[in-house]
Formats: sequence, C-alpha cells, structure tokens
Amino acid sequence: MKQTAMVTAGTGGIGFETASGLAEAGFAVTLVGRDAERGARAVDRINATAPLHSARFVAADLASLDAVRALAERIAADGPLAVLVNNIGAMFPDRRDTVDGIEASFAVNHLSPYLLTELLLPALTAGAPSRIVNVTSGATGVAKRVFDAVEPPGDYYGFHWYGRAKLANLAYTLNLSGRLDGTGVSVFASDPGGAATAMTNGTLRDPKIVSPGLRLLWPLVRRKFERSTSGPASTAARSSVFAATDGSLAGRTGVVIGPQGRPVAPFRPATDPRIAAAVRRLSERLAPLGTG
Repeated sequence: MKQTAMVTAGTGGIGFETASGLAEAGFAVTLVGRDAERGARAVDRINATAPLHSARFVAADLASLDAVRALAERIAADGPLAVLVNNIGAMFPDRRDTVDGIEASFAVNHLSPYLLTELLLPALTAGAPSRIVNVTSGATGVAKRVFDAVEPPGDYYGFHWYGRAKLANLAYTLNLSGRLDGTGVSVFASDPGGAATAMTNGTLRDPKIVSPGLRLLWPLVRRKFERSTSGPASTAARSSVFAATDGSLAGRTGVVIGPQGRPVAPFRPATDPRIAAAVRRLSERLAPLGTG
C-alpha cells in the first residue's frame, strides 16, 4: 500500500532534501510551500529521480492559521498519513505580526506546526504506525522560558525569540509523545545542526538579532557560526530523514535525533512539565482547533 508523507517548507534547503530522502525511501511525498514556481521546480527535481511514487506540491502560507486549517483539511481528505515533517522555520530581524495579529516568530515556528499536527492526528492515527517529526534548533539554549504570553518580557532580538518559539515546540513535541503513546503514532524531534540555507545566509548574519551582551562577542560568534553552517542542506536533512524512516526507531517515541543522525539527550528545560503545560495553554488559546 502506498504510504504518504508531507514536508512543510519543502521546496528548498533542508525541507527539500528531507522530501527527497523520503521519496527515495518510497513515500509519496507532498511538499508544502508558499511559492508555486519553486514548488513546481522542486517536484520536477524529485520526480526526475524516478521515485516509486510521484511527488506533488501544495501551496499554503503557514503564517496564517486559517491557511493551516485549510491545508490540514485538504491533506486529511486524502486519507491516512504515514509521516508528517514540520520543517517550517523562520527568523526575523525585526518584530512583526502575522495576519492573525500574532508575533510572527512564535506563530511560524510553533503555532503553525502545533495546529497542523493536532488537526492531522486522525489521519496519522489512521496511517499508524506513523511518525511526526518536528525540526528543532540549538537556539533553544538562548530562549526565555516564560510562556504566560506569546511575547516574552524585554526587547525584541530575533535569534532569542526564534529560540523561544523552538523551545515551545520542542516542549510540545516531547509532551505529545506521551499523549500519543500506545496509539501507533511516534513523535520525534530532529536537530539539523548548521547548514548553509537562505535563513542562515541572511538573517543570522545581522548582529542586531542577538542581545547587546552577545554582540560584544559577535566576531567570535560569527566565525563559529560560519564554520557550523558551512555544510550542505543534504547533510542537515539527515536527522529528519532518519527520524522519519529508520527502522531502529520502530516502537520508540519522544526521541530527539541529533545532527549526526542518532538519538541525543533532549534540552532539559523542554522536558519540564510546567513549561509543557504553559505552552499547551497558550497554544490552545492562540490557535484553537476550531475556527473560532
């Protein structure tokens, strides 16, 4: 029977390489992105390798919660889903809001994959044994760990706010694995490490995305960053592909896959049930599973 997989932000960079890896593994892959032309090119590249099943592209702007709901409805209508890879991620040098009036970093990096995952749980359960893979980041280490509101106290620094959103999503991921234990749906987080992508070659080069204290060390930080992001996206994608496909993970859940493609210890604050509960409350308030 044909097994289906979906990768968000799948038209370029790590997402494209993840989708390619899943197609090579025999999945019928849906790539999600905003740009139809990029989507068509990505699908053509994958299909040119003669995969077992043709890939397809679905357009969706996942910064919009209504667009997330519409995407989930469309994918669920196709039947059981075997793999969901929430690869979407974005970092912003300046504070901005989404169309829903929510701070963009938190919306894109956490609320979007949270809502999409929750809405697709019936399709994933129908496709069991199935897997959810949420892409995390080492930026969680600089995050403020307060989730009473969508925005933390203090000034806006893009890297720190990105890390906070990724921490929220990692805490959600690990908590979800417990909720779904015994359902046949396994939940993993994958850390791609560094790679040269549009995001790392752009926003992350701007020192104003970090707090003033870190800016003093910017020359050193930048050199370290440039070394860590010198690898290709295909290398960075291996943690997601491993999490989505490797047989050694059968029956396991709540595992973080590191950049080397093997299980690693999760960032400890993400395992704190108080943080997970606060993230859950905030997520349910900002992104209700219904339309209202």
